Amino acid sequence: MIDDTEDAKAREAEIEMKRNISRLSSAHYNIINDRKPYEEPKSLAHLTVKYNRKIYGKYGIASGVNPNICWPTKQEIADKKEFESVAFPYTIKEMMETAAENRRQQNLKIELREKDVAAKFAKLDQWKKELNSKIAKKAAEVQAAKQKKERLVEEVRRHFGFTLDPRDERFQEMLAKREKEQKKQEKLAKREAKEKNMIAKLQQQNIEINEKS
Repeated sequence: MIDDTEDAKAREAEIEMKRNISRLSSAHYNIINDRKPYEEPKSLAHLTVKYNRKIYGKYGIASGVNPNICWPTKQEIADKKEFESVAFPYTIKEMMETAAENRRQQNLKIELREKDVAAKFAKLDQWKKELNSKIAKKAAEVQAAKQKKERLVEEVRRHFGFTLDPRDERFQEMLAKREKEQKKQEKLAKREAKEKNMIAKLQQQNIEINEKS
Protein backbone atom coordinates (compact mmCIF):
# COMPACT_ATOMS: atom_id res chain seq x y z
CA MET A 1 0.00 0.00 0.00
CA ILE A 2 1.43 3.40 -1.10
CA ASP A 3 1.64 6.17 1.50
CA ASP A 4 -0.73 8.95 0.40
CA THR A 5 1.54 11.58 1.97
CA GLU A 6 4.62 10.41 0.09
CA ASP A 7 2.60 10.11 -3.08
CA ALA A 8 1.30 13.68 -2.68
CA LYS A 9 4.82 15.00 -2.13
CA ALA A 10 6.03 13.23 -5.24
CA ARG A 11 3.22 14.69 -7.33
CA GLU A 12 3.91 18.16 -5.92
CA ALA A 13 7.60 17.85 -6.75
CA GLU A 14 6.77 16.73 -10.28
CA ILE A 15 4.41 19.68 -10.76
CA GLU A 16 7.06 22.06 -9.39
CA MET A 17 9.61 20.72 -11.86
CA LYS A 18 7.21 21.28 -14.73
CA ARG A 19 6.67 24.85 -13.56
CA ASN A 20 10.44 25.42 -13.62
CA ILE A 21 10.65 26.34 -17.30
CA SER A 22 13.85 28.31 -16.59
CA ARG A 23 15.80 25.02 -16.37
CA LEU A 24 17.57 26.36 -13.28
CA SER A 25 18.81 23.94 -10.66
CA SER A 26 16.41 23.34 -7.79
CA ALA A 27 18.67 25.32 -5.44
CA HIS A 28 18.80 28.36 -7.73
CA TYR A 29 15.10 28.06 -8.46
CA ASN A 30 14.34 28.10 -4.74
CA ILE A 31 16.56 31.15 -4.19
CA ILE A 32 14.78 33.08 -6.97
CA ASN A 33 11.44 32.20 -5.39
CA ASP A 34 12.63 33.38 -1.96
CA ARG A 35 12.94 29.91 -0.46
CA LYS A 36 15.94 28.33 1.19
CA PRO A 37 18.13 26.54 -1.38
CA TYR A 38 18.07 23.03 0.09
CA GLU A 39 15.48 21.18 2.11
CA GLU A 40 18.12 18.70 3.25
CA PRO A 41 21.84 19.31 3.90
CA LYS A 42 23.97 18.66 0.83
CA SER A 43 27.40 19.15 2.40
CA LEU A 44 29.07 19.49 5.79
CA ALA A 45 28.93 23.27 5.43
CA HIS A 46 25.13 23.10 5.59
CA LEU A 47 25.39 21.64 9.08
CA THR A 48 27.45 24.50 10.52
CA VAL A 49 26.05 27.04 12.96
CA LYS A 50 27.21 29.88 10.74
CA TYR A 51 25.29 28.59 7.72
CA ASN A 52 22.08 27.93 9.67
CA ARG A 53 22.20 31.38 11.27
CA LYS A 54 22.56 32.88 7.82
CA ILE A 55 19.60 30.86 6.49
CA TYR A 56 17.41 31.84 9.45
CA GLY A 57 18.40 35.49 9.06
CA LYS A 58 17.31 35.42 5.41
CA TYR A 59 14.22 33.18 5.45
CA GLY A 60 13.07 33.41 9.06
CA ILE A 61 10.79 30.78 10.56
CA ALA A 62 10.09 29.36 7.07
CA SER A 63 13.67 28.11 7.01
CA GLY A 64 12.83 25.47 9.60
CA VAL A 65 15.93 26.45 11.59
CA ASN A 66 15.63 26.58 15.39
CA PRO A 67 15.96 30.31 16.28
CA ASN A 68 17.84 29.44 19.47
CA ILE A 69 20.86 28.77 17.29
CA CYS A 70 21.13 32.50 16.60
CA TRP A 71 22.12 33.26 20.19
CA PRO A 72 25.85 33.04 20.93
CA THR A 73 27.05 30.17 23.07
CA LYS A 74 28.97 30.68 26.31
CA GLN A 75 32.17 29.72 24.50
CA GLU A 76 31.50 32.26 21.73
CA ILE A 77 30.86 34.98 24.30
CA ALA A 78 34.09 34.07 26.12
CA ASP A 79 36.04 34.05 22.83
CA LYS A 80 34.63 37.44 21.86
CA LYS A 81 35.55 38.94 25.24
CA GLU A 82 39.08 37.58 24.90
CA PHE A 83 39.37 38.98 21.38
CA GLU A 84 38.13 42.42 22.46
CA SER A 85 40.53 42.46 25.42
CA VAL A 86 43.41 41.97 22.97
CA ALA A 87 42.12 44.07 20.06
CA PHE A 88 40.82 46.89 22.30
CA PRO A 89 42.91 46.77 25.49
CA TYR A 90 42.00 50.30 26.61
CA THR A 91 38.82 51.62 28.13
CA ILE A 92 36.83 54.39 26.43
CA LYS A 93 38.09 56.85 29.04
CA GLU A 94 41.70 55.83 28.40
CA MET A 95 41.22 56.15 24.63
CA MET A 96 39.67 59.61 25.07
CA GLU A 97 42.59 60.69 27.26
CA THR A 98 45.09 59.35 24.71
CA ALA A 99 43.29 61.16 21.87
CA ALA A 100 43.28 64.39 23.90
CA GLU A 101 47.03 64.06 24.57
CA ASN A 102 47.70 63.41 20.88
CA ARG A 103 45.74 66.54 19.97
CA ARG A 104 47.69 68.53 22.56
CA GLN A 105 51.01 67.32 21.18
CA GLN A 106 49.89 68.08 17.62
CA ASN A 107 48.77 71.59 18.59
CA LEU A 108 52.09 72.14 20.36
CA LYS A 109 54.00 71.14 17.21
CA ILE A 110 51.89 73.54 15.14
CA GLU A 111 52.49 76.34 17.65
CA LEU A 112 56.26 75.78 17.65
CA ARG A 113 56.28 75.68 13.85
CA GLU A 114 54.37 78.95 13.65
CA LYS A 115 56.79 80.58 16.11
CA ASP A 116 59.75 79.36 14.05
CA VAL A 117 58.25 80.78 10.85
CA ALA A 118 57.50 84.10 12.58
CA ALA A 119 61.08 84.30 13.90
CA LYS A 120 62.48 83.67 10.42
CA PHE A 121 60.25 86.35 8.95
CA ALA A 122 61.48 88.75 11.62
CA LYS A 123 65.09 88.03 10.55
CA LEU A 124 64.29 88.35 6.86
CA ASP A 125 65.15 92.06 6.69
CA GLN A 126 68.47 91.45 8.46
CA TRP A 127 69.29 88.63 6.01
CA LYS A 128 68.50 90.92 3.09
CA LYS A 129 70.83 93.60 4.48
CA GLU A 130 73.62 91.07 5.00
CA LEU A 131 73.14 89.71 1.48
CA ASN A 132 73.20 93.18 -0.06
CA SER A 133 76.31 93.98 1.98
CA LYS A 134 78.07 90.85 0.68
CA ILE A 135 77.07 91.68 -2.89
CA ALA A 136 78.34 95.25 -2.51
CA LYS A 137 81.60 94.02 -0.96
CA LYS A 138 82.15 91.55 -3.79
CA ALA A 139 81.42 94.22 -6.39
CA ALA A 140 83.88 96.56 -4.67
CA GLU A 141 86.56 93.85 -4.68
CA VAL A 142 86.00 93.19 -8.38
CA GLN A 143 86.19 96.92 -9.14
CA ALA A 144 89.35 97.31 -7.06
CA ALA A 145 90.99 94.37 -8.86
CA LYS A 146 90.02 95.87 -12.21
CA GLN A 147 91.47 99.27 -11.29
CA LYS A 148 94.69 97.66 -10.01
CA LYS A 149 95.03 95.80 -13.30
CA GLU A 150 94.49 99.01 -15.24
CA ARG A 151 97.16 100.81 -13.17
CA LEU A 152 99.66 98.03 -13.82
CA VAL A 153 98.95 98.14 -17.55
CA GLU A 154 99.49 101.90 -17.53
CA GLU A 155 102.77 101.53 -15.61
CA VAL A 156 104.03 98.99 -18.17
CA ARG A 157 103.15 101.36 -21.02
CA ARG A 158 105.09 104.17 -19.32
CA HIS A 159 108.01 101.77 -18.81
CA PHE A 160 108.38 101.19 -22.55
CA GLY A 161 107.82 104.87 -23.36
CA PHE A 162 105.96 104.13 -26.54
CA THR A 163 102.67 102.56 -27.61
CA LEU A 164 102.83 98.79 -27.44
CA ASP A 165 100.06 96.30 -28.11
CA PRO A 166 99.06 94.70 -24.75
CA ARG A 167 99.05 91.34 -26.54
CA ASP A 168 102.72 91.75 -27.39
CA GLU A 169 104.96 89.17 -25.69
CA ARG A 170 107.25 91.87 -24.22
CA PHE A 171 104.24 93.66 -22.78
CA GLN A 172 102.89 90.44 -21.24
CA GLU A 173 106.26 89.56 -19.69
CA MET A 174 106.65 92.99 -18.11
CA LEU A 175 103.05 92.93 -16.87
CA ALA A 176 103.59 89.54 -15.22
CA LYS A 177 106.79 90.85 -13.62
CA ARG A 178 105.04 93.94 -12.20
CA GLU A 179 102.15 91.82 -10.90
CA LYS A 180 104.60 89.54 -9.12
CA GLU A 181 106.39 92.53 -7.57
CA GLN A 182 103.12 94.03 -6.43
CA LYS A 183 101.98 90.78 -4.80
CA LYS A 184 105.32 90.60 -3.01
CA GLN A 185 104.91 94.16 -1.73
CA GLU A 186 101.35 93.47 -0.56
CA LYS A 187 102.48 90.33 1.26
CA LEU A 188 105.30 92.25 2.93
CA ALA A 189 102.93 95.03 3.97
CA LYS A 190 100.54 92.49 5.55
CA ARG A 191 103.41 90.89 7.45
CA GLU A 192 104.61 94.25 8.76
CA ALA A 193 101.08 95.18 9.82
CA LYS A 194 100.72 91.85 11.64
CA GLU A 195 104.05 92.34 13.43
CA LYS A 196 103.07 95.86 14.49
CA ASN A 197 99.79 94.55 15.83
CA MET A 198 101.56 91.84 17.85
CA ILE A 199 104.05 94.37 19.25
CA ALA A 200 101.19 96.65 20.25
CA LYS A 201 99.43 93.80 22.06
CA LEU A 202 102.62 92.82 23.92
CA GLN A 203 103.20 96.42 24.98
CA GLN A 204 99.63 96.67 26.24
CA GLN A 205 100.04 93.44 28.22
CA ASN A 206 103.27 94.77 29.81
CA ILE A 207 101.50 97.97 30.79
CA GLU A 208 98.66 96.02 32.43
CA ILE A 209 101.15 93.78 34.30
CA ASN A 210 103.08 96.80 35.59
CA GLU A 211 99.87 98.46 36.74
CA LYS A 212 98.93 95.38 38.77
CA SER A 213 102.41 95.11 40.36
